[in-house]
Amino acid sequence: MFTSLKQKIVNHKARIAVIGLGYVGLPLAVHFAKAGYKVFGLDKDADRVKRVNQKKSYISDVPTAQLSWLVKAGRLEASATFDILKTIDVIIICVPTPLKRKYTPDISFLSAAVKTISQFFKKGTLVILESTTYPGTTEELIFPALNKKGFVLDKDFFVSFSPERIDPGNKKFGIHKIPKVVGGLTAKSAELTRCLYRTIMERVVLVSSAKVAEMTKILENSFRIVNIGWINEMAVICHRMGIDIWEVIEAARSKPFGFMPFYPGLGVGGHCIPEDPLYLYWKAKHHGVSSKFIKLAADVNSHMPQYAAHRIKEILEKRNKSYVKAKLLIVGVTYKKDVKDLRKSPPLRLIEILRQDRCLVNYFDPFIPYLKIGDINLNSIQLTKENISSYDCVVIATDHSRVDYDLILARAQSILDTRNIYNKIKSEKVIKF
Repeated sequence: MFTSLKQKIVNHKARIAVIGLGYVGLPLAVHFAKAGYKVFGLDKDADRVKRVNQKKSYISDVPTAQLSWLVKAGRLEASATFDILKTIDVIIICVPTPLKRKYTPDISFLSAAVKTISQFFKKGTLVILESTTYPGTTEELIFPALNKKGFVLDKDFFVSFSPERIDPGNKKFGIHKIPKVVGGLTAKSAELTRCLYRTIMERVVLVSSAKVAEMTKILENSFRIVNIGWINEMAVICHRMGIDIWEVIEAARSKPFGFMPFYPGLGVGGHCIPEDPLYLYWKAKHHGVSSKFIKLAADVNSHMPQYAAHRIKEILEKRNKSYVKAKLLIVGVTYKKDVKDLRKSPPLRLIEILRQDRCLVNYFDPFIPYLKIGDINLNSIQLTKENISSYDCVVIATDHSRVDYDLILARAQSILDTRNIYNKIKSEKVIKF
């Protein structure tokens, strides 16, 4: 089985199924299809399946022209039914792993995927988990489900973990340029996975086990959440002390060693940073360890939208304006610059808080024409001289490139700049975060 499957992989004859066609799954499926493999994208979301088969991309990192060519060539097709797994050689799991509650993992999507795989699983298949989860998941969840069929690991099937490291919208580091970490339940599983990813990645980093690979991804995102939490706390301290945090960071980064710059903001968004470290927090508690750094950082970051609302209130009061029923404009609502992605986006939480405080809130975002946040429905306004002038305060929440910041500066009554857009501007109307 091992020799046969390895030969299929090396010769690009292996049939690949990618379960989950989101921000991770679709780009991965496209890259394997580009490499010459026959790829099946499986997703229970009928709209995603329909759009792939209609050759229409819904992920910014996947050009529609590229997707169209692959579908037309018969290299990629999507389906909402999973019986095709009976004919598949490699199954890659890219399903969501959200939180059930603030500190509790929700692995229901992963459990459902594994249950489905076990129903259609055939001998001689390699299963790779890419979804970020707590260390031990591959061994504790995926292996037992397949082992129950009477299949023998290394003889009848192979299992690895290889964490996704996609950075949506990053033009410099596309999926093929980011080194791929691979950890197998066995050496044979790892070798097959290494061979597979070497066909689309510039570099594959082999580690000793699936657990090490799982912990690697958690370490990466925990490193970021802790440092972002720390710099956000520093921003609050600096504000209270009358110190410009952005100037402090710029000075500190002049040191050629021992310092890595992180920048304050409204918090953290996307899927990875807000949630992945809390998987480790939860798992560590089961081993009798309380990860105080992760919890503290998560708490600090989640408080930043509330802190921003407090800063807005301060700005208005200094100008003898009422916070209640103040007319406010939020510029940028996605969690990241130049990316059409609202997952866990802190500006959305800020809008909720301001609306709860009875402020009149509108937004502008070149990527998001309309918003629905619970019962709140908003449309992106047009940035005109008249519109900007009518707001009591403009909040720069996300630093998109496609924004006329000069127009905002010229016409706004006051600006809360959370992204340091106006770092070289000396103006009383600009208040740095």
